[in-house]
Amino acid sequence: MNKQKRFELFQRLSEAIPNPETELNYSSPFELLIAVILSAQATDKGVNKATDKLYPVANTPEAIFNLGEEGLKHYIKTIGLFNTKGSNIIKTCRLLIDQHASQVPHTRDELEALPGVGRKTANVVLNTAFGVPTIAVDTHIYRVSNRTKIAVGKTVLEVEKKLDKTVPNEFKLDAHHLLILHGRYTCIARKPRCGSCVIEDLCEFNKKTVV
Repeated sequence: MNKQKRFELFQRLSEAIPNPETELNYSSPFELLIAVILSAQATDKGVNKATDKLYPVANTPEAIFNLGEEGLKHYIKTIGLFNTKGSNIIKTCRLLIDQHASQVPHTRDELEALPGVGRKTANVVLNTAFGVPTIAVDTHIYRVSNRTKIAVGKTVLEVEKKLDKTVPNEFKLDAHHLLILHGRYTCIARKPRCGSCVIEDLCEFNKKTVV
């Protein structure tokens, strides 16, 4: 896919999705961090159901740490891998209190040093909470990037690096959410809705569906 087609593709997506943003509920960088940790192998809706009950009770590192693992698990037990996630969140809260004055750090290295925070989670927090033009490649972005041919890669890191290099600067800040939302609602996994896709003629997917 050439530079001109990429620009047109993102231009159309930005017009079709004028306010691209996460569907996770949060009101602070810390709430976002916890929600993203919980979202691994879980749906945003499922995470929101849990955090909508958790955050009114505890939405700071101190408050969640004081709940303890068992207290926290009471709120997140409906989410997959809740035991591991609960343990990591308590450890993360302890580190935030001890090493970061209870604030979410602004750098990738510091974020990835937190338990339960990998590259993808760090990228989401940097982009969504702090306005850094990073692209966190989840299953939706990986699928859309390879299908359309805007960034072909065999691993999420390979796709991320290609997107970082090729996404036009004008769209880099929003590219993360534009691609996720497009993948979640249009370029879906089993049967993409090609007939109602605003970038169908630009997309280089060779197995387009007729809707």
